[in-house]
Amino acid sequence: MEILFVNKTKTEIPETFLMDWSEAIVSSLVERDVLIPSEVEELVAVFVDEEKIRELNLNFRSKDKATDVLSFAPVEESSLGELVFCIEVIRENAKEHKLSFEQELAYMYLHGVLHLLGFEHETNEEDAKEMFDLQDSIFENLSGQFF
Repeated sequence: MEILFVNKTKTEIPETFLMDWSEAIVSSLVERDVLIPSEVEELVAVFVDEEKIRELNLNFRSKDKATDVLSFAPVEESSLGELVFCIEVIRENAKEHKLSFEQELAYMYLHGVLHLLGFEHETNEEDAKEMFDLQDSIFENLSGQFF
């Protein structure tokens, strides 16, 4: 899967790390029969500042606050979709969760990918449990390779 990075911030993005992480996520999702590799060819990852993500969150989710990641459904059939990240919020959350920046970014990247695949956690407790159980399982299984 090709990943297109769009960095609209002054912060350097760990693209190589995210490429490797993406490959590992895709492999894990394929092994779990959650993703068929031939279904998607690309993913777009956009990095914006707090002001922009707050604006997007307000416009698309009616939530007037900055957030760590937003997921947008694909426009093209061969695309998985678009993830929009806010580095500042991810850094703050990493401190709060006592994780490194890369760990928090990886966790939120996985979170966004699961949303793009149709998983949801805001609809009901059963869906939330399914999504977070899968997310935590994949994260824990891959963490030893990356952190």
